[in-house]
Parts: sequence; C-alpha cells; structure tokens
Amino acid sequence: MTVPVLLAPPKRLIDATIDGEQVRVPEGTTVLQACAERGTEIPTLCHGDTLTPRNACRVCVVEVEGARTLAPACSRKLEPGMSVATDSERVRHSRKLVLELLGSSVDLSTTPQVAEWMERYDAEPDRFGPRAEAAALGVRDARRSGEHEPGDGAVAATVEQPAKVDNDLYVRDYSKCIMCYKCVDACGDQWQNTFAIGVAGRGFDARISTEHDVTLPDSACVYCGNCIEVCPTGALSFSTEFDMRAAGTWDEEKQTETTTICTYCGVGCNVTLHVQENEIVKVTSPHDNPVTHGNLCIKGRFGFQHVQRRGGGGGA
Repeated sequence: MTVPVLLAPPKRLIDATIDGEQVRVPEGTTVLQACAERGTEIPTLCHGDTLTPRNACRVCVVEVEGARTLAPACSRKLEPGMSVATDSERVRHSRKLVLELLGSSVDLSTTPQVAEWMERYDAEPDRFGPRAEAAALGVRDARRSGEHEPGDGAVAATVEQPAKVDNDLYVRDYSKCIMCYKCVDACGDQWQNTFAIGVAGRGFDARISTEHDVTLPDSACVYCGNCIEVCPTGALSFSTEFDMRAAGTWDEEKQTETTTICTYCGVGCNVTLHVQENEIVKVTSPHDNPVTHGNLCIKGRFGFQHVQRRGGGGGA
C-alpha cells in the first residue's frame, strides 16, 4: 500500500521594499530572513535559527514606514507594500545605545562580531563611567525583587560575578549573560522540556537561575548541553573551553570541525567534533540536521573522552 505524501500548500508571494529595493518573498517571511536572502547583514544576539524569537536583545531593530516604534527584524513579518529601512539614522542610534548599555554591564569579550558592531555604530560603552566591581559569588542570586538600591552614577553597574563551576561538564559564567532567554527556551518547552532553568529577579537584578538557586547536580538538569548550543555570548561553555580560555590556549583558528554520526544509539544524531592539536575540545550539532536540529543528549554532547588518550597508559 502506498502512503500518500501530504504537501503543504504553496505560500503566496508578497512584494515589499527593503532599503529602497523591491523584494518578493513568500508570505510569513520575517524581515531578518528577507535581509539574509538579499545579503543585507542585520546584527542580532538573541535570535536563534532553531528557536522562536524572543525579541529580547533589540539589536536587530529596523524602521518600518508608518510605524510608531522600531520593530525587531527577527520576528516582524513582511507584509504586502511594507517599506523597511535597516540602516536609517534612527536605527543606527538605537543599535548604538543598546550595544553601549550591554557593553557597559556585560562581559562581551567572547561574543562573536560585537567588536565589529561597536565600531560600525560608534558605540562607546565607557562613556557611562568605569565598571563597578564584580559581585561576590552568590550576592546577585540572594537579591530580592524591590530591594535594588540605585547607584550614584559614579560607576556603571554590571552583572559581573565569579563563574559557577559546580560540575565537570560545563561552566555558567553569568558575567557574560545578556538575558536573551535562549537557554531557558532550549531547556523548556521548545526543545528539551526539562525546565531546569528559568528567570529569577526583576529589572537589572533579573538573572538565569535554577529552581531555588540550587547547584546544577541538585537541579533537574540532564546535562544535554542544548543551552550551551544556543548561548550567543559564551555565558555557558564546555569546561574544556573555559579552562583553555583561562590558560590562554583556546585558539579557534587552529581548530578543525568534523561532522559525523553519534555512535551511542540508533537515532542517528549528527555531531560536529571541534578538534585542536589532535584533541576534541567541544562537540556541537548541525542546526539544519533533520534529526537533531542542533540538539543532543549528554552522551552525544559530552561523551567524547573515550576516543582520546589521556595520560601515559600503555598500548595493546
């Protein structure tokens, strides 16, 4: 018996204008997708190609003719006759301010392309003053809503704090967290459905936390590492990467990437091995793979130590 293949009905094409040029795209296409197809780069931090947009970072805002406010390109869908400006004075000013506020409060040193964007939009985070000293470990987690004391303006408030190292697989360095919610979504109902992490606090004291701020081993975390896969700033990273960065030996230019199939079970997940000096330093997964969509389990993500020799054991 032949099973019929159900095809989705074709989407109608719509015409719109981006930066003065006519574009024709399928209905439902976002501004960000349309710009990517025509080669127009729009900076974005919180957008994830495997997640529903949260509109959190506001770096990707564009100006829609006739609209009162700027619109996030990652979620704003093009409509027939819409006219969009991606590099107007208003857009550039907004992106500059957002980058300055992020740069003054968060460690963006491991965030790809941020230095380039800072230069492009003349962003100067230092104009808010010297950065405040890092909080001691646990201080930010102990804050309660409504207890925040406003600063005197002498220093720029920051989210800096010591990294949380409470397991052997990955590190949480929330000094680099921009509250994009991608890790929460990946751990929650969009992928893993573990709900080990969420958002605690309000305003500037908002932070990513486990339930009751317990350590990861005591939480619902299953160590799939899918939160690491989507983190745009390096706030979540492999322990191997964190240690190598601390030692000054992490060098992505020396790394090679090889995509293969995980051998732990029969699902067929694709894994990409990142190798530096003949040693696997981390594992990711292709986002366009129909099986994994960038997601893995604890074995696929972290179970690679057995393929490389550690120490001076004898051979067969």
